Amino acid sequence: MTTNDFRREIDAAVKNFDRYVICLQKTPDEFAAALESLLQKAIRAYETRAEGMRHGIALDKEITIILSQGDGEKPLCGIYFNLHSPYKKEALPKTVQPLIEKLPEKAE
Repeated sequence: MTTNDFRREIDAAVKNFDRYVICLQKTPDEFAAALESLLQKAIRAYETRAEGMRHGIALDKEITIILSQGDGEKPLCGIYFNLHSPYKKEALPKTVQPLIEKLPEKAE
């Protein structure tokens, strides 16, 4: 199995990336190269998966590729865009309580 077996899926993902996704870190050509690399990793994960496992997964910050065992000879290929914003502030961990200052009470 090679990345060329999934050429239709790769071409569709690159087309959608170029048309709909804004990525500050990858140009469409860099995205296509990253997609090829991740697909090779997903194929390797799929081919070396443990007994009883049905998926091979590879991901980076922007893309997730999942190869899933199906009824046919070729696995199903899902390419997902991980949507996030580099401008989003990280939330406080749940163990951290916000500091709330109390105003001094007025004496009447």
